[in-house]
Amino acid sequence: MAQDALAVQDSYEVLGKELLRRIHSLMVGARVLEERLIKMSKSGDGFFWIGGPGEEAFNVPLGLQVKKGSGLEFDYLHLHYRSSAILLSMGAKPIDSIRQMRSVATDPYSKGRNFVNHAAIPEWNVVPMSPTIETQYSTVIGTGIAQARTKTDAISIVNGGDGGTAEGDFHSCLVWSNRPALPLPILIIVVNNGYAISTAEETQHGERQISDWGRVFNMSAKTINGNDPVESYLAIKEAMAYCRKERKPYLLEAKTSRLNGHSSSSGANRLQEPDCISLFEAELKKRGLMTPDEISRVWDEALKSIDYDHQQVKSEPFPKPETIWEDVFAEGLPESYPTKGGS
Repeated sequence: MAQDALAVQDSYEVLGKELLRRIHSLMVGARVLEERLIKMSKSGDGFFWIGGPGEEAFNVPLGLQVKKGSGLEFDYLHLHYRSSAILLSMGAKPIDSIRQMRSVATDPYSKGRNFVNHAAIPEWNVVPMSPTIETQYSTVIGTGIAQARTKTDAISIVNGGDGGTAEGDFHSCLVWSNRPALPLPILIIVVNNGYAISTAEETQHGERQISDWGRVFNMSAKTINGNDPVESYLAIKEAMAYCRKERKPYLLEAKTSRLNGHSSSSGANRLQEPDCISLFEAELKKRGLMTPDEISRVWDEALKSIDYDHQQVKSEPFPKPETIWEDVFAEGLPESYPTKGGS
């Protein structure tokens, strides 16, 4: 036990006070955003919510370490709908998630045409997110192949949930990423929050832990405590460094909490699971890295900011009906499709 405590102490020193406080601020910002989105869905100010409260301790450290940009020289991200904290840590604006939740025309990700937390950011290589389960594990193969054939240290990153690992897309990714003919520089992430919609993990998985699939496919793999941002940061750093240097895949499983159920379809009420932010704040206070007053100020500022953003979005227009076909076809609307006034 004494050795474990020393290891944790060393890890906090490695990250340093400034980075730890930044991680905390981003975790709080991500949580406040998700809680506002839930409130919007319950009050009729949005149609449907799905997101990632409880996964901030892993997602924030991931977003902070992405090589952000456009093209093969930068990391590609194939994300799913619990990734808001990743995007915020990369520099995305909370107001844009509120815009998508309210389905207004100013939504930069889909112009008010997709579910909340389904981003698409071409200038950061964030591939359009799909509501279908785990298909991102198939699409990442494509960018992985392109980067394996290019002189770059950039990698492809894909994340998903534990339930989707029972689907063929996940296993296709494992097969393709570690073929001896062309290994792919893909960081394969499974955020295991213990449930596939409403199905408990322990009733479905025959393997001891999901990272065990790494042994089957002869690839590096690890399972970590995704509720610990320090452990998460260092594990992500290690996995990314491996993929960048070796140009091979790495399977990383992060075990986290799921604090508000699957989505608004299940009520999105708070569940009695460990809260990664509360745990982190207790550690920061114990180590003298933040005072209770400093922590309170972070929450107050985040709440004021999200209030301001929400009020701004409520004044923005919804999409006009005549724009329904915009950005659907690359070469314009085919003649066979109806336009305003047509049949």
